[in-house]
Amino acid sequence: MPRARLANRRATTAVRALLQTVLAAALGAQRTPCTATGDLEIVPFESKVFSAPRNLRILLPPGYRLQANRSRRYPVLYLNDGQNLFDVCTSMYQAEEWRVDETVDDLIARKRIPPIIVVGIDNGGRRARPREYLPWADETLSPPEPNPQGLQYPRFLLDEIVPFVELRYRVQPGAQNRVLGGSSYGAGIALFTVVMRPGSFAGLLLESPSVYADDYHLLKDAEAVQQWPHRVFIGVGTVNEPVDDVRKLKALFEKAGLREDRLHVVIQEGAAHSEKWWAQRLPGALAFLYSARRSAP
Repeated sequence: MPRARLANRRATTAVRALLQTVLAAALGAQRTPCTATGDLEIVPFESKVFSAPRNLRILLPPGYRLQANRSRRYPVLYLNDGQNLFDVCTSMYQAEEWRVDETVDDLIARKRIPPIIVVGIDNGGRRARPREYLPWADETLSPPEPNPQGLQYPRFLLDEIVPFVELRYRVQPGAQNRVLGGSSYGAGIALFTVVMRPGSFAGLLLESPSVYADDYHLLKDAEAVQQWPHRVFIGVGTVNEPVDDVRKLKALFEKAGLREDRLHVVIQEGAAHSEKWWAQRLPGALAFLYSARRSAP
């Protein structure tokens, strides 16, 4: 090989190596530190309803493991899309998370809410998520989900997840001690669950809920519900958000008899459809849902 060509190849190799080193350093500098805090257990869970592997992310309250609290039992907050709740390193769509761990710890410390256990329920992954969370096809989804299985979600949650948690952890059993929530598709399937299983939760947290699938099938079914959770919080922004759908949902709840002491709706000007904004509204949502209740559902 001519010396000039050999020298050029060596130079090219050296430049490529240098560029790779610089790029690796830049990517390392941009890597977002993980953000999970508190006593967070990651528990693998196998479902007979949904085949996709997943974890449950269990946030235990301060003092849960103390000997002095060995007989104490706690209410439970169940939240969908567990990957997005506690840690930017596991968040599915962007480097944002709900900050559930920080918010719950702060609210407990300030006695705004009682000590609670939080159960983050992972979805089955990007492709499985719409399959698990949609009871009916969403015509706007691209690519479309040809086989929605969300009709099975109440069975997955109430016949598999809840019994598992109540057996393994010191929870206060019964519907009066459970709150259910989620965002977007996760909020839609939370609403669907309480529509299909009335009386199964005392509180409902709906952030930017997706309720439009199959010509608002969910809202039509919801009109027949006689027993709603004792308290319902709904949050939504105004930037590419389902504000009109939230107003329809608010009207439905009001028609069912929920007044201001049981229904709280926040339309946040300038807020968009992401964990950043759901995190901002979470302190108010939990303070409302866990304020003293006069009666159980």
